[in-house]
Amino acid sequence: MKYARLATLLLFAFSCHFVSAQENNLHHQSSSYQWPSEPDVRAKLDKWQDLKFGILIHWGIYAVPGIIESWQICSEPWIERDSTSVYEDYKKWYWGLSKDFNPTKFNPEQWAQAAKDAGMRYLVFTTKHHDGFNMFDTRQTDYKITNGPFGVNPRADVAKYVFQAFRDQGFMIGAYFSKPDWHSQDFWWSKYATPDRNVNYDIRKYPWKWSRFKQFTYNQISELMHNYGSIDLLWLDGGWVRPLETVTDEVRAWGAAIPTWSQEVDIPRIAKMAREAQPGLLVVDRTVAGPYENYQTPEQAIPDKALDHPWESCITLGNAWGWVPNEQYKSPTKVIHKLIEIVAKGGSLLLGVGPRADGTIEPEEVALLKQIGGWLKINGDAIYGTRESAVFRDGETFFTQSKDGKVHYALVRLPEGENVPKKIEWRGNIPQKETKMKLLATGACISWKRMGDKVVVDIPNSFLKKGKYPALAFSF
Repeated sequence: MKYARLATLLLFAFSCHFVSAQENNLHHQSSSYQWPSEPDVRAKLDKWQDLKFGILIHWGIYAVPGIIESWQICSEPWIERDSTSVYEDYKKWYWGLSKDFNPTKFNPEQWAQAAKDAGMRYLVFTTKHHDGFNMFDTRQTDYKITNGPFGVNPRADVAKYVFQAFRDQGFMIGAYFSKPDWHSQDFWWSKYATPDRNVNYDIRKYPWKWSRFKQFTYNQISELMHNYGSIDLLWLDGGWVRPLETVTDEVRAWGAAIPTWSQEVDIPRIAKMAREAQPGLLVVDRTVAGPYENYQTPEQAIPDKALDHPWESCITLGNAWGWVPNEQYKSPTKVIHKLIEIVAKGGSLLLGVGPRADGTIEPEEVALLKQIGGWLKINGDAIYGTRESAVFRDGETFFTQSKDGKVHYALVRLPEGENVPKKIEWRGNIPQKETKMKLLATGACISWKRMGDKVVVDIPNSFLKKGKYPALAFSF
């Protein structure tokens, strides 16, 4: 009962400190980018850039009490816990949630259908978060879903069935994997306290122990690459686990705890093995700029300007990555507006959704996703397969273009709940005289004219309805 009450208190505390959590998670965007040199990787990267909209599924033992994933067992200044709790006891309680995690309604087909209905086209699924609980049948540890009450279920190896459900819907498949593992005795050694997110012993003094952790990491990723079918993305989280030479003054300025020794896990060796098993695999070593950060991943944020290299914004549908009770979700209009801005700036949107402990997605989330998909179904030509335009924005009008540059699109974000204006104007990306402009929602040509340095478009009366349209899209 004590820790049930504590979970409630923590939910409140983490809700209040959610923005702080994101600021402290060391998921700031890298300031440089290096294009991959391998032709098959470049080809897959180009294919990924066509997709534009994906789903990131955080699911683990943290869904049982409905609290923020993993971070509450980390001891850093921004984390709040009940003052009556004993830290070591709390960690034992948290890790012990594995005995209560029994998702008897596990339904990856529901997840995949909801994502498809939303217009999403790629998946990133958390095979292991920082707490070290494995959502796949690893042989490297017993701390996994197949070793708990769900282990007797025919679909206990949940990652296998999640990946397959999304493959069946035509999705590109990504495996999220946390480089830090706070449950591992070779990362957080119980001989010492756990003051922050980093390895809690001096690996220069105990190199054999860190070598063992590196092999553990290699072996787990090898299992994912060899035993779970076709994988397109290896999405590596925990950017503070990195070679010392990549810890620049800029990285230290991010404010997270950075040790004075290297925490490298030999990503080049891992990537070589992984790409031998999965040719063309995209490796996304978050925030560690270089050949293994094949695209950048700003978190809960959108860059101020267009970027000329691959990137995605990973943003939650609610406020938390995992499932929490009484969540406040973003409206379909807000998500569509974010998607438009991100795509116009050359990126992709990875939207975070957290299933409940029983293995299902909240009906409210399913309904919201379907509304997003309804807009994309008729306006998707302006999103999918496009690239950024030289002029990407004028006020609330954003621009994209086809990959060959022959077709241009204008996407006009409309204020939520307000009437559609009778005329829409924008500067920049002015069509040539006599160019036909179409309203994607109808496929019909629409009247437009040039007035000085701006375009003026007449909106049909049938579209002048309050709050019905999150955005209008035009092709020319």
